[in-house]
Amino acid sequence: MTDMSEISKAPPPELFTLTTDQWTKPFWEAAAAHRLVAPKCGCCSTFRMPPTPFCPNCLSQELEWPELSGQGVLYSYTIVARAIIPEMAAHLPYVPALVELPDAGGVRLITNIVGAPLDALEIGCPVQVVWDDRPDGVSIPCFRLVRTD
Repeated sequence: MTDMSEISKAPPPELFTLTTDQWTKPFWEAAAAHRLVAPKCGCCSTFRMPPTPFCPNCLSQELEWPELSGQGVLYSYTIVARAIIPEMAAHLPYVPALVELPDAGGVRLITNIVGAPLDALEIGCPVQVVWDDRPDGVSIPCFRLVRTD
């Protein structure tokens, strides 16, 4: 059984290898500078995540990358409390999450929640981006709960 007072952690860096393409590279370049961005259609202004070659609304390939506030809302999450591979054991509990980004038309970003007591997690909680700077130079956007008291 999981102790709900435990604090959520980030996954181990060695389990993630970044591979980009022309559609995702701007996101990761911005992340390296600690800027959260989201792809927005240059024709109809529809946000989309993940970045795709064609806008699902108008099929344009024009993309803009506006910087976001980094504020979000916890849309969904799960608590990983058991290591299915040995490398994860020291990084539990891990909280993969879906965060809604209100200033990006409500698109949702797959991420994880770090530094949060498990018993404080609730759908609808406000969250703020923080950066997991890895030894290989990649910065990954994670989120922390925003205190509301």
